[in-house]
Amino acid sequence: MLSYQHAYHAGNFADVQKHLTLYAVADYLLRKKSAVTYVDSHAGRGLYPLATKETQRLQEYREGIAPLWQARQQLSDPLLSRWLTALNSAQPNADALSHYPGSPWWLAQALRDHDQLRLFELHPGEHEHLSGQTLPKQARRVYGDGLQGLKQLVPVSSPRMCVLVDPSYERKAEYQEVVDAVAYTLEKVRHAVVMIWYPLLPAGHHETLLSGLEASGIRKIWHSELLLRAAGESAHGMYGSGMVVINPPWGLDEQLAAAMSQVTPLLGSDSHYRAKWLVGE
Repeated sequence: MLSYQHAYHAGNFADVQKHLTLYAVADYLLRKKSAVTYVDSHAGRGLYPLATKETQRLQEYREGIAPLWQARQQLSDPLLSRWLTALNSAQPNADALSHYPGSPWWLAQALRDHDQLRLFELHPGEHEHLSGQTLPKQARRVYGDGLQGLKQLVPVSSPRMCVLVDPSYERKAEYQEVVDAVAYTLEKVRHAVVMIWYPLLPAGHHETLLSGLEASGIRKIWHSELLLRAAGESAHGMYGSGMVVINPPWGLDEQLAAAMSQVTPLLGSDSHYRAKWLVGE
């Protein structure tokens, strides 16, 4: 199935969690001079004008980035403030929120001359949009399946590797396919930092992902979840989102906990954030 288009959901609460985590990881990797190969398995369009008919149909950004943007001058957390400053740089008109950048944009901000970025996108329309985005010369767009592309790419020539796996999960089988692709990647590049986004839906299929990772033999697996409401309060639709980080940078958990303590009050009285190690050392 290739019906999913992230433009309908751009800037929602899940994007906030995903891209804040991505930004924190990339920021840490920039502390060392050695080259990094970044991989985005499901890149999407790269940049989303909020005024498009797709985004305006659901307006999910109103429960995501919009309240953070409106309160940005009052937010004191260092990570959150830096992230919102970076977001401002993506706006054609400073201090006016009109665009939300996807993961290709966030990853491109971390690129140095000796780094590489591989952006996979299988949806023909989304890939066409991505091809029209302005990105650094080190960024290569690939029209194809991101999980297969990731497996074909490893091992990489650079000393370090950072991967974002962010499928639509239109098929139940994708949860296990992600486990298989990530396990293969870490067999080839044991030190790679791998981030996996997943939705929290009433059907609970994310448990296949988490239990599969836990049983895979992979070490150092940490995950966090941002919930808008309790699971039982919605018969359908996404009630929360999760992020797995394998080989997380030191201090990531404390950084994100501090940032999320300022995010969750802006998302509604029922929203909350939780995090724990799935597998330790």
